[in-house]
Amino acid sequence: MKVKDIMSTSVYVIEADEPVSYARNLMMKHAISRLVIVKKPQLEVSTSRSAEMIPIGVVTKTDLTHRLDQAEPKWRRRPIDNIPVQIVMTPDPVTIYPDATLKQAAENLIENEISGMPVVKSESDPGMVGILTKLDLIRYYSNSEDPANVKDIMEDYFITVHRHHSISHVIHEMKSNEVERVIVVDDKNDPVGIITHTNLALGRMLNQEGGLPSKDVKMARKNRDGGEKIFRSVKEVSMVAEDIMSCPIFTLSEKSTAVEAARIMVDKRINGIPIVNDEIIGIVNARNIIQAIIER
Repeated sequence: MKVKDIMSTSVYVIEADEPVSYARNLMMKHAISRLVIVKKPQLEVSTSRSAEMIPIGVVTKTDLTHRLDQAEPKWRRRPIDNIPVQIVMTPDPVTIYPDATLKQAAENLIENEISGMPVVKSESDPGMVGILTKLDLIRYYSNSEDPANVKDIMEDYFITVHRHHSISHVIHEMKSNEVERVIVVDDKNDPVGIITHTNLALGRMLNQEGGLPSKDVKMARKNRDGGEKIFRSVKEVSMVAEDIMSCPIFTLSEKSTAVEAARIMVDKRINGIPIVNDEIIGIVNARNIIQAIIER
């Protein structure tokens, strides 16, 4: 089977001078994780079969989280409506050809630490004909008969945060431990949710300045002997992990197969599944599934 057999031919695209806010809104509207930045004389629609389009960059949800943090202070002070997407995009994206094998595609994703690649006609003709993502490969794997167990491919290194930890703490844990996701736990250390760059990218930049999210809490006092309370004021407070985490959480036991994990990832559109055996013992993510394709 080749890349052309499983790639997506409808690609969401954007021009380099479009604002970050537009890119973010496209991702939210269409529930996608990346946009291809293209060079095209006239771009009238945001999705196309893109035969005439030349990919010059890619922007992902992770870029929206990390790149703005790493940008110069002058960019952080600008409203996201005024920041061009070229500031946060990854230029000169890794591409692949339609006749490449799926193993070659998986190796490209792993080696370059990326989650998707534009598919171009050839080296001499860089016109884009589609896009291949890790979801396409996971969907392919989910229909296989690989007998591998989740315990054979899972990662036993994972980071947890409490549901009441601040989002600043979550960001710090993800950055300092270099992880793509954290498992949110309750007081009993049971998993109750997951936070990824998607949650941060789409839940974090709620204001025009791209600041950390907050919420309004109504402050109340006991008004009469019966205990009835009346609202007296509204206070802005920082949001915490449980406010942005993805839930309900899906877990598997160590006896589950890797194919089962892949099917859940495809059906629920998630990239990580905690493995639980009385307690959390590991996590299976999209990278583990992609690696399993290479090793088959």
